[in-house]
Amino acid sequence: MEKVDVLLGLQWGDEGKGKVVDVLTPHYEMVCRFQGGPNAGHTLEFDGKKVVLRSIPSGVFQGNKVNVIGNGVVLDPALFRAEAEALEETGVDLTSRLFISKKAHLIMPTHRFLDAAYEKMKGDSKIGTTGKGIGPTYTDKISRNGLRVGDILCDFDTKYAQAKKRHTDILDAYHCDYNLDGIEEEWLKGIEYLRRFQLIDSEHYINAALKSGKKVLAEGAQGTMLDVDFGSYPFVTSSNTVCAGACTGLGVAPRSMGDVYGIFKAYCTRVGSGPFPTELFDETGKLIRDLGHEYGAVTGRERRCGWIDLVALKYAIMINGVNKLIMMKSDVLDQFTTIKACTAYKMEDGEVVKDFPYDITGNIEPVYTELKGWQTDMTQVTSEEQFPAAFSAYIEFLEKELETPIVIVSVGPDRKQTIVR
Repeated sequence: MEKVDVLLGLQWGDEGKGKVVDVLTPHYEMVCRFQGGPNAGHTLEFDGKKVVLRSIPSGVFQGNKVNVIGNGVVLDPALFRAEAEALEETGVDLTSRLFISKKAHLIMPTHRFLDAAYEKMKGDSKIGTTGKGIGPTYTDKISRNGLRVGDILCDFDTKYAQAKKRHTDILDAYHCDYNLDGIEEEWLKGIEYLRRFQLIDSEHYINAALKSGKKVLAEGAQGTMLDVDFGSYPFVTSSNTVCAGACTGLGVAPRSMGDVYGIFKAYCTRVGSGPFPTELFDETGKLIRDLGHEYGAVTGRERRCGWIDLVALKYAIMINGVNKLIMMKSDVLDQFTTIKACTAYKMEDGEVVKDFPYDITGNIEPVYTELKGWQTDMTQVTSEEQFPAAFSAYIEFLEKELETPIVIVSVGPDRKQTIVR
C-alpha cells in the first residue's frame, strides 16, 4: 500500500505551495486538497502564463492527473464556478480530472454577511479575514449545522432554506445589513454547475487508490502558523493547516502518511492582523515587499514582511513531522549585503527562549544571527553548482539550525526556476 505524501506551508501562508505542487505533480497520480477555502490563493507561473487557484488543487495543469477536493475543504459554489470556467477557457478538461468530496461543506451567501458582521463586532481586535465566509462555515460545521456538497443530491431546497433562515435570524437579531439580491442567484447557479462534476465518497476513493499502488500528494492551504490549534491564536484560520489535517481532511489513517514536505520562504511574511515577531517596519521591509511582489493573490492586500523566523519554523517542523524542506523566493534577497535570521526570542521579562511560546502577542524582541548576503542574480542560476558561496552558506546554516535537509530551492516564480538538490 502506497503512502500519502503531504505538502504544506510552515509560516503564515503565502509560501509558494501552488508552484511546488505543480512541480511535484509529475511524480504522483493524484493531488488532493485537504482543508481551507477560497481565501487561499495558490499562484502558478509557466509558459509565460500566471494562474491563481483558490479551491481547485494545483495539479490540474499536469497531464491527466486526478485532482480531489477533500472533505476538509469549504467550497463556495459561485466562486468555484468562476474559477473552474476560467480554467476551462484555457483548455483544461476539469470534469474528467476533478473529483469533489460529498462531505465538503458549502459556503453559503449568508456566511459572507455573518463574516463581515463578526469582524465588525470585534472592533480593534478583528482578525483581518478575507470576508469570504470561511470562519462562519467552519463554525456551522463544528456546531453541526452545516450544509454539505452531498446535500445537493437530496432534498436540497429544504435543507438550504432551513440553513438560510438560521443565518438571517442571527443577522436580523444583531440588526446587520445584508442584501442577497444577485449574490444568491449566482450561488444557486454555482450549485447547478457543481452537479456536472463527479461527487464522491473521497475517503473510499483515496484509500482505494493507495491500496492499488497509486501515489497521492496531499496539498494544504494557508500555513502552519495559521493553524486553529497550533498557530498564533486567535489570529488564525478556522481549520487545521498542519499535517494531521490531511488525515481528517481526506479520511486517511496516520499510518498512511509518507514524506512531509514543508515549504518556507527565505524570509517571512504575514497578511492581516496578528503578531509577527520579525516584522520590519523600515525601508528593508518595504524593499522585501517590492522585490517579492508581496501582495495577496486573492485579496491584493500588502503582505507584512520581515526576516526569517527560525523559532517559529522549528516549531512548525516539529508539529508536522517535516522530513524534507523546500525554500522559496531565495532570489528576493539577492540585493542585500547582510541577511538576518531570528534564532531566539527575548521576552518582555528579559528571558531568552528558543522554543515557540504560548503567547507571542507581547513585546518580543527577535535575537538575530547575521549572515553575509550573496548579491548574485539567483534567477539565472540553473544548478546547485552555480550557487554563490554565501548562498550555500545560508542553506547550510538553515539546515543545521532546523535539523532538516532543504531538498528543493526556488530561485524565481516560473516552474523552470526550481533546483532539486
